Amino acid sequence: MSVLDRSPFLYFLCILAGFALLRVELTGFLAPLSPLVLLIGVIAVLLFSLVLIIQGVLCLVKRR
Repeated sequence: MSVLDRSPFLYFLCILAGFALLRVELTGFLAPLSPLVLLIGVIAVLLFSLVLIIQGVLCLVKRR
């Protein structure tokens, strides 16, 4: 299995991690970091979703 075969799975796991960051509730002294964690989660989901879409399109273009 090459690195290219594993990378889509890695990107999918990064998307799941982004969703996990969206669901986490920070309490106590970490509560002020809540907007930052939310922003990082949104960026992670959007970024890695976009990368997966681009890889899929490139894969389709190569096969034609």
